[in-house]
Amino acid sequence: MELVTPSIGLVFWTFIAFILLLILLKKFAWTPIMGAIHDREQSIDEALNKAELAKQEMARLTSQNQDLMQQARAERDEILKEAKTLKDGILNEAKKQAQVEGAKLIEKAKIEIENQKKAALAEVKDQVSSLSLEIAERVLRTQLDDKAKQETLVANLLKDVELN
Repeated sequence: MELVTPSIGLVFWTFIAFILLLILLKKFAWTPIMGAIHDREQSIDEALNKAELAKQEMARLTSQNQDLMQQARAERDEILKEAKTLKDGILNEAKKQAQVEGAKLIEKAKIEIENQKKAALAEVKDQVSSLSLEIAERVLRTQLDDKAKQETLVANLLKDVELN
């Protein structure tokens, strides 16, 4: 029964041993444990702060990336617009140039036709004049011979001219 009803001396020495144990634990165990816990808390706080900064940086980079994408889209649209304008200008210029070239070719063809027409008329005039000279020569030759022969000759020559 002694364990169930301890003596005052046992309680006193147990209390003193407990206090010494607490002092020793405080000095050698709790202080380093509490320091380690405090260091761990600080490293966790720093990690959380760094994570928050990284999150803010990512948000900033994301918004910056979106701004860059919008700028790139705007530049792309502007380049496409300029390319379309340039294409339209080149097409219009090519159409105008083709029309000018077509007009020049038509004008050349008209001039060539006119020249050919003039050449054909000159050739016809040459043939008419040579035929007229031949007729006049024959008439003069036959006129000297006989008047009846001259009339038949002129009639025959007129028939030849009408046929050609």
